[in-house]
Amino acid sequence: MRMPDRTDVCVLLPTLDEAETIGDVIEGFHEEGFEHVLVVDGDSTDGTRAIAREHGARVITQSGSGKGQAVREGVEQIDQPYVLMADGDGTYRPEDADKMLTPLFAGRAEHVIGDRFADMEAGAMTRLNAVGNRLINRLFATIHGRDLQDILSGYRAFTTQSFERSQLSADGFGIETELAVECVRRGVSTAVVPIRYEARPGGSETNLHPLKDGGRILLTLYRLARMNNPIFYFGSVAAVGTAGGVALGAFVGYRYLTAGVSHEVLALLAAFLVLLSVQLLMFGVLSDIIVSIHREQSRRLDDIADQLEEQNDE
Repeated sequence: MRMPDRTDVCVLLPTLDEAETIGDVIEGFHEEGFEHVLVVDGDSTDGTRAIAREHGARVITQSGSGKGQAVREGVEQIDQPYVLMADGDGTYRPEDADKMLTPLFAGRAEHVIGDRFADMEAGAMTRLNAVGNRLINRLFATIHGRDLQDILSGYRAFTTQSFERSQLSADGFGIETELAVECVRRGVSTAVVPIRYEARPGGSETNLHPLKDGGRILLTLYRLARMNNPIFYFGSVAAVGTAGGVALGAFVGYRYLTAGVSHEVLALLAAFLVLLSVQLLMFGVLSDIIVSIHREQSRRLDDIADQLEEQNDE
């Protein structure tokens, strides 16, 4: 069985108005020995597609909008067993491709994340973005019990097989968060490698809106906790409900003791909030048991599928 090499890899570049940088990015990957480069463009108006074609990339215009949709549509167009995903803005170095692909080629991982914080150029990330990234990474580690260091990194390498097993629906920048969650949820072997993260070249502008996209990423992370850590998902709601019920009950008690006013309706509401919270917590515990059983069954089915595929290859 031959060892995989660069001919087995397709470089996937989702773009939107990256005319200033896309040509250099494609040339960089060609110089590193990658023959297959696919640009999935979000209907740019600055000539990105024409420049990409001039530099030898295969170009398609995505049928929808958003980075997540572009990535899903791009992978569907790829025939190679490995995908190296990067951005078209010149912040990720093609020279780091070896680091990204080595764990895949060696069979140590099915998904690789490039850690931008390992070697970040000054000015490559604003202070607001850095704080937001750290917060989201810590929240991810708390919810999913796995510290992947930089879940929002856009420099990824993965097998198409592992990608196809994932259930992805995010259309925007939440795609990186979904990929990280799916790796943990489905037991996809994941490696994190240090990379160099550079500032965007002058003249190019980011498509990321820190507050709006950051809020969407947090909502995506919390929403996905329902499937991977239902105790956290339902427990957090139960905690808020319990706190509200206890606070309301304390107010009712205080008013009764100091003014002799009973506030029966508020008392009933406080009791209802506490009982509802207890039920939500119980539901979260039961859901966690179901998720654990489902996860184990999915892993066994994946193992059986892999064994059958190996037998067919032989």
